[in-house]
Amino acid sequence: MVMRILIDTNVLIYREDNHVIQESVIELLKNINDISELKLLVHPSSFRDLSNDKNNSRRNIIQSKVKTYSSLESYPSPAEDNTFLSKYQCNKKPNDQIDVLLLYSVYKDAVDFLITEDRGIHRKAKKFEIEDRILTVDDAISLFKKYIEQYDIISPPALRKDSVYNLNINDPIFNDIKADYPGFKEWFIKIKREGRECWVHYEDDKSIGAILIYKIEEDTISSIPPLPKKKRFKICTFKVSHLGYKIGELFIKISIDYSMKNNISEIYLTHYKKNDDPLIDLITEYGFLRQASYPDGEDIYIKDLMPDKSTLSMLSPTELDIKYYPIFYDGKDVDKFITPILPKFHHILFTDHLPRQLSLVECSGDFLIEGNAIKKAYLSHSKTKKLKKGDVLLFYISRPIKELTSIGVVEAVYPNIDNIDNIQRLVAKRTVYSPQEIKNMQKPLLIILFRHHFHLEKPIPLRLLIEEGIIPNAPVSIRQISNGSYIRVKEKGKIDGRYTVD
Repeated sequence: MVMRILIDTNVLIYREDNHVIQESVIELLKNINDISELKLLVHPSSFRDLSNDKNNSRRNIIQSKVKTYSSLESYPSPAEDNTFLSKYQCNKKPNDQIDVLLLYSVYKDAVDFLITEDRGIHRKAKKFEIEDRILTVDDAISLFKKYIEQYDIISPPALRKDSVYNLNINDPIFNDIKADYPGFKEWFIKIKREGRECWVHYEDDKSIGAILIYKIEEDTISSIPPLPKKKRFKICTFKVSHLGYKIGELFIKISIDYSMKNNISEIYLTHYKKNDDPLIDLITEYGFLRQASYPDGEDIYIKDLMPDKSTLSMLSPTELDIKYYPIFYDGKDVDKFITPILPKFHHILFTDHLPRQLSLVECSGDFLIEGNAIKKAYLSHSKTKKLKKGDVLLFYISRPIKELTSIGVVEAVYPNIDNIDNIQRLVAKRTVYSPQEIKNMQKPLLIILFRHHFHLEKPIPLRLLIEEGIIPNAPVSIRQISNGSYIRVKEKGKIDGRYTVD
């Protein structure tokens, strides 16, 4: 559904006049024309009003720019609506004649809202009980914030947000892509001119070690079968040559985080499948499914971030976690555990959680592997035997921070492991501990392999956890909580219900 928004002349003059430009108006209008859910309209009477400006130079500039806005065609006229006119009490001044047309367009539901700084119109709207649909610029910014605000994501310092025009097309990382796509050079030039953005890791400030070029689309996809119009995050280029640092998982996590924060329902990429294809192995592990293909054989892999709840209810917790990650099952069939972690280890394991102090490794321009990974490992001396696959982990940072921050889902549990080689094999590069630290640990250990899903939108301090009866005191070891306590965690931590199934 498209929301139709009428703009008054006084707002347009602020926007288009070379001499008077309000920052708030620029904030409102700079991106709104690119958003499919919103349509800006100008009343034809406003066009005529602008033509009355006696400053010829300013009039010409303003008129040329205002022509970029769509006109409200076949607008309703109050000429024969005596009931409306008697309430409005219109006078014969030209400006008031225009004002009555603007207000009447809202009154007759020709548009959803009118944006105007004219206080007279705001006062008169109350007579017709439509004052909530007459907006100031500040009102409009607040109301349409969810449409016009773009939320970015937190990424490691070693991964730089950059523009494609800053990249070197002759970098070796593009060699394979050039071989697969003969038109790559022309496409690269085109997206440079578009100002396309990317995430890039430079190995030595020159050569590219990893690159993710992306685009937000809202079109149909002319594939076999055709895919309907939908807001999608397209991964245009996904390439990693700096191996061994879980950057592939990091790119998937970034794509998901960006899409979740910007209400994007699907992520997709296109790819010519090869034998022993590591990219396909990676993306299918996180729910990318082949849904269509192009006539030349290039496959389209789509990750659905907002599937129908009835579809989700038919899956087991394990199937759900794999096929629709980061959605997870948190109903009564799985247990919930508060899992304490020291701040120094939390900062390494969850590098996208702020505030945190950067490590020396990050300051030197490299990655913390454990922070890049979606799949992580937690080592503990806990004797609990209750943990099982599918259970929910709620990570609590111990003193001095003392708050609940993050959510994970158990993939596997290994109790009473005392062989160092077995421990190293299980945790690989997914733990915050070094091999020497593991060697020095008291054995046996409880090893929990889990997937990190996301952070609480609002971390819950220990004080509130105790006040809400979720826990009686600060946890020092893994502690199970009731399903009722978990529901309070969801409420207080503002966990987005679109990504949970109960």
